[in-house]
Amino acid sequence: MRKRARASVDKAVVDVWQRQLGELATRSFAHRLGASEDLVLRLDVHRKLEKHRGCVNTVSFSDDGDILVSGSDDRRVILWDWESGKAKLAFHSGHMNNVFQARIMPYTDDRTIVTCAADGQVRHARILDSGKVETSLLAEHQGRAHKLAIEPGSPHIFYSCGEDGVVQHFDLRTGRAEELFTCQSIDDRSSYMPIILLNAIAIDPRNPNLFAVAGADQYTRLYDIRKYKWDGSSNFGQPADFFCPPHLISREQVGITGLAFSEQSELLVSYSDEFIYLFTRDMGLGPNLVPSSPAVDANEQVAPQAYKGHMNCETVKGVNFFGPKCEYVVSGSDCGRIFIWKKKGGELIRVMEADKRVVNCIESHPHTLVLASSGIEPNIKIWTPKALERATLPTNIEKKPKTRGWMYRVPHPDFMLQLVSLRRQRRNTERSSGTSNSIAGRERELLELMLTFNASGERSSDGEGSSDGEGDTFSQDDLFS
Repeated sequence: MRKRARASVDKAVVDVWQRQLGELATRSFAHRLGASEDLVLRLDVHRKLEKHRGCVNTVSFSDDGDILVSGSDDRRVILWDWESGKAKLAFHSGHMNNVFQARIMPYTDDRTIVTCAADGQVRHARILDSGKVETSLLAEHQGRAHKLAIEPGSPHIFYSCGEDGVVQHFDLRTGRAEELFTCQSIDDRSSYMPIILLNAIAIDPRNPNLFAVAGADQYTRLYDIRKYKWDGSSNFGQPADFFCPPHLISREQVGITGLAFSEQSELLVSYSDEFIYLFTRDMGLGPNLVPSSPAVDANEQVAPQAYKGHMNCETVKGVNFFGPKCEYVVSGSDCGRIFIWKKKGGELIRVMEADKRVVNCIESHPHTLVLASSGIEPNIKIWTPKALERATLPTNIEKKPKTRGWMYRVPHPDFMLQLVSLRRQRRNTERSSGTSNSIAGRERELLELMLTFNASGERSSDGEGSSDGEGDTFSQDDLFS
């Protein structure tokens, strides 16, 4: 440990000397300093942001990094001056259930915010000159909507994905939502679950035409929006590429909770009850994937870099890059800690206590070495490299016993698909005849069966109730609006 510390200090001294002599550009010096492992090892809690009254499910910085926006189980959205710790504005999102994501649209003077939630709604909030906030419904998913993806540099364009498997495209100039496709299973063995419940969506910052989605199976699917025909004349559901670690291709009970693109177009994928993997574009399986085909041979594939040590079983966790050139990988964990790895090589260098239960969200500041984290506790922690001493790894990183995980405590997919179908039938009937009593009755019976199944699964796998919630629960009333 001392040898590594000395090498780090010596390198920093050389960098300062080269900068003073003009041999190292100021920008390069700043990037090297920002990527310094020494600073990562000195990260400590700078401030706690406390105003929410429930689990904080989303944190995100504005493009300039001055404002942090958060959303919570209390259904409120808060804009923070994270440096001072003061809430600049708090408002009710308009959602009827837990807010899962809130994002500030770029180049809008931090006045336009989009949100999605457990009620399936995607909403638009506008901060008026008077300081009041107007919220409006843009679209709905038939199930929980976990993530949004904003087109880099665009104040108008973003995407959403939901547990109904649907990906939607939004343009705030028109206020319209375009349903692009429903994510379908590719494996005949999974014919009982033809629709893939989606948890994550991300856009490639180097090529915003490309976006990836992932959820309740082992594949990350990459799409090219340029192939979509806006008149609806083409089937856009065919991905441009698939990504999956070789050893998981034949696995059935596996799912993905988080996605992130680096500035170098690398794709980070966080698996439930498994590891995090880093893919480059040349690791794709191609657009015409047939799992039983000899073309998908695990022995011939290049294995992606894996990042190990954390636990991702209980909630829908994100994953992210950290550093000015994405030199590090960061993730929360079921043990209430933040894990930081070197991107190159996958070495675990830092484990930080961050929540009494679970850390779900880790967000990197866009321009400096600052992290924001949140989880089950009703607060947000801001991390800066302020510690006087360099941290060391715990001698033993305790692991909790493996559980079936959140993804396998939900009802059988047939229940979900039938419920979605019934809800659509009810809406069509309401439009045509103004009545839907029989369909609503069948829908409620099916939902009661689902909730009984889910409650039984919770008791058998957790051994306790979940009255305080973990940001991913639903009630009977939540699905009838």
